[in-house]
Amino acid sequence: MNTFGWLVKREYWEPKGGFFWTPVWISGVMLLLTLLGIIVAESASSRVQINGAIPWKEIAARLSAGDYVHAGTGLDVAYVALAGVLCIGLFFVLFFYLLGALYDDRRDRSVLFWKSLPISDTSTVLSKVSAALLLAPLISLAIATIAYVALLVIVGIWALLHGISPFQAIGASHTLGLSWRLLLTIPVDALAALPTAGWLLFWSAFARSKPFLWAVLVPLFAAIANGWIGLMGLPNFDKDFLFKEVIARLLFGIFPGWWIDDGNPDLRNMKHVFRGEDMIEIFNPGRVYAVLATPGIWIAAAAGIALIATAVWLRRSRIETST
Repeated sequence: MNTFGWLVKREYWEPKGGFFWTPVWISGVMLLLTLLGIIVAESASSRVQINGAIPWKEIAARLSAGDYVHAGTGLDVAYVALAGVLCIGLFFVLFFYLLGALYDDRRDRSVLFWKSLPISDTSTVLSKVSAALLLAPLISLAIATIAYVALLVIVGIWALLHGISPFQAIGASHTLGLSWRLLLTIPVDALAALPTAGWLLFWSAFARSKPFLWAVLVPLFAAIANGWIGLMGLPNFDKDFLFKEVIARLLFGIFPGWWIDDGNPDLRNMKHVFRGEDMIEIFNPGRVYAVLATPGIWIAAAAGIALIATAVWLRRSRIETST
């Protein structure tokens, strides 16, 4: 276990720019845009004031408990939106990390060094899977939470400067509840991501060159071929099944939460997402883990494990350099 832990740390140290600095920079840009938005809004309001300054104290005095609840809902949406933007960055980081995880070792022949150590190929590959599906999402969630706290400070200072207490709105939000519930989605994310991780690692271990093209074009050509077969009136896969259950799982499964409507059909209607009474319920553990009752996620996970096992076998048997 100690050796495996060091292997996972190695996977963090080598692509640290992706696992750590990418979410840090994205969060920093989001906070900067928020700050600039406040500055621009303040500047614009000072130029268009009618009959004197905006009566912030009067506005604050008229705020009701319901208004603070709505403000708390807005903060919840901001937290989830910030985490969602980091998920986009995480998707691209993990996609290219997994594609290069085994390919780069063969290309620069560092695989020969690692094979000289008493470390099994299984441990090496599983450390890469663990780093991608568990460590990287944990880091992104932690950074998203820290950035959200910084956002609360910025918005809170702005509110205090205008005589509005931000503490009631913060108290009406669900910061701790959302943090805990988002954390509980990571194991399900990891399970749902196994097909994509296996698919990308397979091509990373198999392709002599350009693993990206192999990983992306093979499903694309399969979809095109399936369409032509259907046009000829021959038996073929249903288009929705092929894209949702096969291609999406192979290429997009590492995007956190993409599966969430599998166990929650009502969430397919996105109008529910930003309603205050539904925001905290979207990530209700009962709803999230309901996806485990669907057979698709387990069949896909089994296929992902088979692909990962194949990647282990390929790493053990192939050490030629790429051309």
